[in-house]
Amino acid sequence: MLDEPWTLSPAVALRPEPFGALAYHFGNRKLSFLKRPELVTVVRGLGDHADVRAALLAAGVPEPQHASYVEALRGLAATDMIRPRTTSRETSSQVSSQTAGAPA
Repeated sequence: MLDEPWTLSPAVALRPEPFGALAYHFGNRKLSFLKRPELVTVVRGLGDHADVRAALLAAGVPEPQHASYVEALRGLAATDMIRPRTTSRETSSQVSSQTAGAPA
């Protein structure tokens, strides 16, 4: 996962909270708590970086902590809060605009 491009699902909204954020998926109605502000920064930045490792580094996550963040990201992926990007150049805003007009 570290060397793969990921992005926030276009069906997910993040609501800032004192502890981090709430992530709500409008498609499957799942709710997740992002309990660290750094994790919120990583999740928001996934679509703007070449891969997960770059998003972690940009958020200032020390390399020894990458494994625990990857574990959290895998949990978010399991509920479609985040998803793999089809290309490394595609940003989260491009995914959102492309999906918005797609038939259901």
